[in-house]
Amino acid sequence: QVQLVESGGGLAQPGGSQRLSCTANVSVSTLANMGWYRQAPGKQRKSVAGMTTGGSTGYTDSVRGRFTLSRDNAESTVFLQMNDLKSEDTAIYYCYVDTLALARYWGKGTPVTVSS
Repeated sequence: QVQLVESGGGLAQPGGSQRLSCTANVSVSTLANMGWYRQAPGKQRKSVAGMTTGGSTGYTDSVRGRFTLSRDNAESTVFLQMNDLKSEDTAIYYCYVDTLALARYWGKGTPVTVSS
């Protein structure tokens, strides 16, 4: 059973930065894709950024150029660096991983609130 532990998040001011972390309890070698979704209040969960095993990354249009996804293979950890935060980035952020068997596992979510 893959378990994910998220950290980071909290309150940030507009224009500020935060970094989210997500650590899996399995080796990255057993994983295919890793990334983040978010769910804003009253809205559906949507993809924010994802990374393939080969390291290719993709971002939703609203965060491209502001958010950066990276991975530490040794620590089985994926990071989401969020810069120039906007109020519309306020959401609960969920980490996910896909195993090589294409099973998807989710973290419990970490809230990010952007407000002055």
